[in-house]
Amino acid sequence: MPDTRFLIALGSNQRHVRHGPPRAVLNAALTKLAQQGLTVLKYSSTIASRPVGPSSRAYANAAAIIETGLDPVDLLNLLKTIESHFGARRGQAWSRRVLDLDIILWSEGPFSSADPELTIPHPLLRERPFVLRPSVEIAPDWRDPVTGLTIAQIASRQGL
Repeated sequence: MPDTRFLIALGSNQRHVRHGPPRAVLNAALTKLAQQGLTVLKYSSTIASRPVGPSSRAYANAAAIIETGLDPVDLLNLLKTIESHFGARRGQAWSRRVLDLDIILWSEGPFSSADPELTIPHPLLRERPFVLRPSVEIAPDWRDPVTGLTIAQIASRQGL
């Protein structure tokens, strides 16, 4: 498969024993992405955001555009491996985590897989300011293939 581009979201709300606080975890994750053969083309600034769900810890969030020859499922598997390298998720869903990596958009349009479960664009893309704010900084003209709107238009409709 020729190289394609993905917009990924990065998040952390837990300190890592070696890398430090959440902002530093995201920087370390970028390094790990490159070490795994992914080309990081753009990286947003890191923002602080309030948690969704039961967690009480603030998040550090960012977005990156990466280029790779991997298909969406293979990229998802690699991202999950990288997440586990930073530490296993503990407790319930939406709780604290050292690193969360999500595929948001793919340059080739929509994609869906049942096993593993993967939907591109990310189903909650349009509802999450902590994904939209960093994404609009680096990918304002990328289009949501479902709505046809650009990231900038979606962010504007959210009042961001």
